[in-house]
Amino acid sequence: MLMSQQELSEQEIQRRESLKKLRMLNIEPFPAALYPVNALSKALLENYEEGKEVCVAGRMMSRRIMGKASFAELQDSEGRIQIYVNRDEISPEEDKSLYNDVFKKLLDLGDFIGIKGTLFKTQVGEISISAKELTLLSKSIRPLPMPKTDTDGNIYDALTDPETRYRQRYVDLVVNPHVKETFIKRSKIISSMRNFLNGKEYLEVETPILQSIPGGAAARPFITHHNALDIPLYLRIANELYLKRLIVGGFDGVYEFAKDFRNEGMDRTHNPEFTQMEIYVAYKDYKWMMDFTEEMLETICTDVLGTTDVQIGENKVSFKRPFKRISMIDSIKENTGIDISKMDENELRETCKTLSVETDPSMGKGKLIDEIFGEKCEHLYIQPTFITDYPVEMSPLCKKHRDNPELTERFELMVNGKELANAYTELNDPIDQKERFEEQVRLAEKGDDEAMFIDQDFVKSLEYGMPPTSGMGIGIDRLCMFLTNNSSIQEVLFFPQMRPEKKMVTVELTDNEKLVLDELKKHEVIELAILKSKFELSNKAWDVAMKGLSKKSLSKVSKEGDQLLVKPL
Repeated sequence: MLMSQQELSEQEIQRRESLKKLRMLNIEPFPAALYPVNALSKALLENYEEGKEVCVAGRMMSRRIMGKASFAELQDSEGRIQIYVNRDEISPEEDKSLYNDVFKKLLDLGDFIGIKGTLFKTQVGEISISAKELTLLSKSIRPLPMPKTDTDGNIYDALTDPETRYRQRYVDLVVNPHVKETFIKRSKIISSMRNFLNGKEYLEVETPILQSIPGGAAARPFITHHNALDIPLYLRIANELYLKRLIVGGFDGVYEFAKDFRNEGMDRTHNPEFTQMEIYVAYKDYKWMMDFTEEMLETICTDVLGTTDVQIGENKVSFKRPFKRISMIDSIKENTGIDISKMDENELRETCKTLSVETDPSMGKGKLIDEIFGEKCEHLYIQPTFITDYPVEMSPLCKKHRDNPELTERFELMVNGKELANAYTELNDPIDQKERFEEQVRLAEKGDDEAMFIDQDFVKSLEYGMPPTSGMGIGIDRLCMFLTNNSSIQEVLFFPQMRPEKKMVTVELTDNEKLVLDELKKHEVIELAILKSKFELSNKAWDVAMKGLSKKSLSKVSKEGDQLLVKPL
């Protein structure tokens, strides 16, 4: 839809005028010099010392002007503290313009200011800073969407619209302090995990993000092009195959916090760019990895939350070891009453029909079993549960089960009805691995766009020999969602991927066009003659205005019988 050109708001105009006036007073609104901050609000409030000299800086978030003295609230990286500003203290000489003009008139909420002063308590006991010096550090020329709080503590006009919050996270962080706590907790989760892994003496490594073959998972990749080499490259969907190459090379344990990319759907739990931690340890199997994963998650919860009991939505989830363990086939039998262990592909398709599970012709045996589990079982596992022993068709990189060659030594950890981690006893037989890759090619030929590519170099690495190894990948974003009690992945990503913002096409309108359009918008449709009668425009001016609106696709004139009708678009 076309709209008339939007101008700056009244507040934005006023702030730009203040900018000019500040410069006329020889005050630089964006100074370059270091400001010697020596204290933060939280420490000052927790460790109060009467008369202590401090230097603080932050945004001015509120202001109460009372003649020669005023109060303001300053927000820094750790919280807020009250500032007391007395005219004669910050302007001890005859020139009082710093207080009368700058502080009272030219500063705005959201401006960054620096305060040097001393700590004291007001008559009502509120810890405050009595300002001796005030410095403008950065002017805000766009007003923040400031929430309002009444005397009873009720908050109004809070910034809650998710679309705005995610697109303008910088604003969200300023006006919604609790959001910052989520990301501080995310950082602590990653630090705790890294400390745990380093404590086990495993090596943190880095592997390529741009890959010639996107391997290590079943997913659609993003593709790009390397101009100098004139070859296609892919953003990695997983870092598994490179980490296993390092095990071949002689490292006993390696891990990586990886940014992975999958060109798939977006929803409340999936973002095309996501963070995953993958670890591979030589001479271990998936049973050992279950014990290891339990210990790691229990440690992280204790480090970050001080407890292993976590509230996730309406559910209370315990990360206290040990976690429940059940095979995928037993899980399906337990929850549907159907034993699929001996079924072939056709029997599985019939079972899917019986259970009202949707399928498509490209699905092989493994995908059909996965669909049954996903529809009928997965959501039931609220407490941490290891789902083990997946069908071989579902796991092309996993070693066959030592007791049943139709299964693999694999587990997925389910928490609150969602997958949190995935682990294998890794396949290290190069001949078997190549056959598994070739089966993936056959699936791709049937139309499975998530089937894996053949990575011949990885097969070659296995031919040199890889020791028995267990590997595990855990979704960092989902773990952060669980431990911060957020149901949307967008809440734990600073800048989540968003659909393109719908932009309004702007167009200049003449005064007559604006006049006619404003009236036209009051009607779904109106006779042209009646619309014209509402204005004292000459025939020429009327024709020019109507032609202009039509040309700009803002109105449409049509004929019905003998009547000319016009409607807004």
